[in-house]
Amino acid sequence: MRTDNDRSVVPYAVALLGAFAIVGVLAVAMKNVSAPPSLNAARSQERSKALTETRAAAEAEINSYAKIDGAKGIYRLKVSQAVALTEQMYRANPDAARSNLVSRSDKANFIPTFE
Repeated sequence: MRTDNDRSVVPYAVALLGAFAIVGVLAVAMKNVSAPPSLNAARSQERSKALTETRAAAEAEINSYAKIDGAKGIYRLKVSQAVALTEQMYRANPDAARSNLVSRSDKANFIPTFE
């Protein structure tokens, strides 16, 4: 013998399964809609070329001399030479070397105040 309680559970179960089905369909649709475009061979070569150019430019800057700002007396040295000069200054007089580097950094990065 069936009671009224047995019949009232069926609509809720059907509604729950329907809700899960709708959420599943929406999840699959969003996955397909929001997927990034595939990387093809041309895009891969373009990115590889850009990376190679960036690394070559960085390598050229690290291993070359250049005048950054002649008015301020700022020049670019090779990294190996800059490290050697810094070591030499710190071995001779660490306090003077630190104050020299700090004053040069302040001079290179001076921000005027308008107060």
